[in-house]
Amino acid sequence: MFGRDPWGGALEISNADSATDDDRSRNLQDYDRAALSRQLDETQQSWLLAAPGDPSGKKKKRYVDLGCVVVSRKLFLWTVGSVLGIGLLVGFIMLIIKTVPHHHRPSPPPDEYTQALHKALMFFNAQRSGPLPKHNNVSWRGNSGMKDGLSDDSVKKNLVGGYYDAGDAIKFNFPMSFAMTMLSWSVIEYSAKYEAAGELDHVKNIIKWGTDYLLKTFNSSADTIDRVVAQVGQGDTSKGPGPNDHYCWVRPEDIDYPRPVYECHSCSDLAGEMAAALAAASIVFKDSKTYSEKLAHGARTLFKYGRDQRGRYSPGGSDPSLFYNSTGYWDEFVWGGAWLYFATGNSSYLQLATAPGLAKHAGAFWGGPDYGVFSWDNKLAGSQVLLSRLRLFLSPGYPYEEILMTFHNQTGNIMCSYLPYFKSFNRTKGGLIQLNHGRPQPLQYVVNAAFLASVYSDYLDAADTPGWYCGPNFYSTDVLRDFAKTQIDYILGNNPQKMSYVVGYSKRYPKHVHHRGASIPKNGVKYSCKGGWKWRDTKKPNPNTIVGAMVAGPDRHDGFKDVRTNYNYTEPTLAGNAVPPMFPTPPPPPSAWKP
Repeated sequence: MFGRDPWGGALEISNADSATDDDRSRNLQDYDRAALSRQLDETQQSWLLAAPGDPSGKKKKRYVDLGCVVVSRKLFLWTVGSVLGIGLLVGFIMLIIKTVPHHHRPSPPPDEYTQALHKALMFFNAQRSGPLPKHNNVSWRGNSGMKDGLSDDSVKKNLVGGYYDAGDAIKFNFPMSFAMTMLSWSVIEYSAKYEAAGELDHVKNIIKWGTDYLLKTFNSSADTIDRVVAQVGQGDTSKGPGPNDHYCWVRPEDIDYPRPVYECHSCSDLAGEMAAALAAASIVFKDSKTYSEKLAHGARTLFKYGRDQRGRYSPGGSDPSLFYNSTGYWDEFVWGGAWLYFATGNSSYLQLATAPGLAKHAGAFWGGPDYGVFSWDNKLAGSQVLLSRLRLFLSPGYPYEEILMTFHNQTGNIMCSYLPYFKSFNRTKGGLIQLNHGRPQPLQYVVNAAFLASVYSDYLDAADTPGWYCGPNFYSTDVLRDFAKTQIDYILGNNPQKMSYVVGYSKRYPKHVHHRGASIPKNGVKYSCKGGWKWRDTKKPNPNTIVGAMVAGPDRHDGFKDVRTNYNYTEPTLAGNAVPPMFPTPPPPPSAWKP
C-alpha cells in the first residue's frame, strides 16, 4: 500500500499566492510593536498625554496645536464639522444611488459546449425511475416504477429508483453502471469545469441517483454475496405477443404489466463494472465520508464476488443477451481493479489490474478490428488510459512498471488510430470516425473516443509532455484535441445534414425521438399496452422534447432518418449519453470585478 493519495488530485490546479495573508499580518504586527515602543516627541505627547492639571491643557481650550501650526479651537471645530457634514451628505447620495434599481449589462452567453453540457445532463433527469425529486425540471415526467422488485414474488426486494435505459422502461444495470463510472471520471478530472458551468451539484446528484439504486441490487452491507440483480423489466418479444417493456408503448408512469427481475449468480462482467462505478463515485463523494466508505465497501464486495464466481451475466438465450450482451469479463477485471486501487490505495487491486495474464485475456496484446474501441462492453481502452495516468503522475515502479509501460505505449497506439492520417478506422465524407465499422448507432463510440483523446492530451500536458510518437512521427497534444473537437462539432451540427444530434441543441434536431415518454402527451389519458401504438406510429413530432438526448446517429453515408420507429437512428441510451460534451477547452475565467 502506498502512503500517498493514489489518485493524485484532479488535473485542474489553482496556484496559491506565495506571500500569504498570515505572513503579511505578522509583518504589520512587527511594525505596530515598533511604533508603540518608540519615544514620542513633545508634540505627540501633547496629543495623547495632557493631564487635567497641566497648564498647557488649559491653553488648549482656546487653541489646537497641530504640530506645525496652531489654530483657533472654534475654527478647528467648525472645519471638522463641515467635513463631517459633507461626508454624510455624499454618503446619503451614494446610498440613494445604490438603492435605486438600475440595469446591468447582461453577462455574455455561455459558449456552445457549455450550452450543450447543460442540455446533455437534462437527459438523465428524463430517464429517472422511482419517486422524482422536487426539482427534476422535466414537466412531462412523474413517479414511476414504484413497485419494482416488490411486485416480483421470486425476489421481493425494493428495486425502486435508478434509470431507464433508453426509449423503453427497462433498467439494464450493465450499461447503467458504465454510465455512472464515466460521469464520475469526468467529475473527478473536470470538477472545475462543471462548477464554472453551474452543473457540479447537478451532475453529482445524477451520479448519486444511480449509485443509490445500484446499492439496492445486492447486499451492500455484506462482505460476501452470492447474487446480483442484473435487470428490471423485460424486452424479449420473440415468444409471441405479450405485455412487456418492448411490446407495449406506454408512458412509464402508466405501466401496469409485470416487470420481472433478472438475477444472476455468476456475473463477473456485471460485478466488475458495478464495482468500477461505486469505486469511482466514492472518489467523487470523498467529502461525504460515510457515503464514500459505503460506496467503497460495496465496490470491494462486488469485485470479490465477480472474482470468486466466474461467468458472464448474459448467457445465450437470456433477456440481457438480446440487448446488452457482454463478450467477456476480463476487461472488467482490469477496469474494476484500477478504479478500486484509485479509490482505496490497496495495492492488491493494482497487482491484479497490472497482471500480464489478465491483460492478455482482456485482449491487450492481440489487436483486432475493435482494438481501441471503448464502450459499455469493452473497457480495455479506458483501462489503458486510466493506468497511463498512474504511470505519468505517480510512477509506482517495480513490480508494476513493465505492464504500465506497455499500457502507456498501447494508449499511444490507440490515439494514433484515432487520427485521420492512419487507416485503422474509416470516416464518413462528413468526417465522422466509424469506430463500429459502419454498423448502426455510431455516436456512442465516438463520444467515448473523444473523451479518451481529450483526457489523455490533458494528462500529457499536466506531465509536461508535449506529445507522443506514432512510429517515427511526433504529434502534439493539440492534434488529439482537434480530433475530439471535430467529432463533437459533427454531433452538434457541423455535418452534412446540418443537424444537431443532441435534442434541444441548436435550431435543427430530431423531432421524432424513439422514446415512449417523449412521444405520448401528458394529457391525463392512460393508454393501454397497444393503445399507445398510435403515438409510436404517428408522423407528428413528439409532443414532449427530451432535452439533451443524444440519439443513435447517422449511417455510414452521413444519412439520417428522423423516424420514431427506426431506433437505429433516433433512440438515445444511457451509455451513449454518459460522456457530456465538455470539449475542447476549459471555460474562461470570470470577468474582473468592477465597483
